[in-house]
Amino acid sequence: MIRSTFLLAALLQGCVYIPRTTHVYDAECKIQARHMVLELQQIGVLGGCVNEGCLALLVAAGAVTAASAVVSGSIVVAGNTVYWFEKQGQCEK
Repeated sequence: MIRSTFLLAALLQGCVYIPRTTHVYDAECKIQARHMVLELQQIGVLGGCVNEGCLALLVAAGAVTAASAVVSGSIVVAGNTVYWFEKQGQCEK
């Protein structure tokens, strides 16, 4: 259990989720529509740590990754809701 938790934390180290807006063509409405997605970005690599210091860094990195996923995920949901309403107003069905 501890080994798998450590491995998961090591894989997530130095990563954050960021919202990104993309443009897609909606053929049905004949418009360019915007859509938000979550993108995983690596911001750094942890190295050169030993014992408890390394564990503390991995725990902190995991917490930052989880927090960024929650905040950015909320932004993506809100943004896609706004973009959906915007698309409904522009669509000429």
